[in-house]
Amino acid sequence: MSNKNILEPSKIRELKVKYSSKKPDFLRYDWDKYFKLERQNKWIRPRGIDNKSRLRLKGFPKLVSTGYIKPKMIRYFHPSGLKPVYVSNINDLSKIREDEKNNVIVIINGNLGLRKRMEIVKKANEYGIRVANG
Repeated sequence: MSNKNILEPSKIRELKVKYSSKKPDFLRYDWDKYFKLERQNKWIRPRGIDNKSRLRLKGFPKLVSTGYIKPKMIRYFHPSGLKPVYVSNINDLSKIREDEKNNVIVIINGNLGLRKRMEIVKKANEYGIRVANG
């Protein structure tokens, strides 16, 4: 590739796996004690004055912070290491340039019906573009 800021898809994939393995699962405080909290299973910042997690004590769940963010070079890429392009009609496929076709993966809009989805997949195969959810 000509630009040295752009990485190969295989290298992006390796880096994404490396950084994802270091990031803990951010779970709500006391999610394991109460069934209701376990079902919600989403992050809510602890706010109590004596909350051990908020005080960042050893042995308690980690707090969400900017220190866990991935580097800019690999952020927003598909897990395959390719750049995602969102498509909602066939005309969007023709906007992808020839030199980009090997480095992008098409993601079809979720509210499209089966007929349009099949047309987009067929046209993407003609162009030689990979489809993530086709």
